[in-house]
Amino acid sequence: MPKMKTHRGAAKRFKLTGTGKIKRSKAYASHILTKKTRKRKRTLRKADLLDKRDMGRVKKLIPYA
Repeated sequence: MPKMKTHRGAAKRFKLTGTGKIKRSKAYASHILTKKTRKRKRTLRKADLLDKRDMGRVKKLIPYA
């Protein structure tokens, strides 16, 4: 059986935590920042955990993470 290939796009976007959860960065933080509040931009900088319903799909994309 050959090795599974890692989806490189997913590997750059997601990281596995020590407990096996998947960490992701938040969207909408790259441009058009003038109309967003200071509080909203500060919250967007923080990492977030992937929803458990999406875990299975992403774990298939990053099998060796």
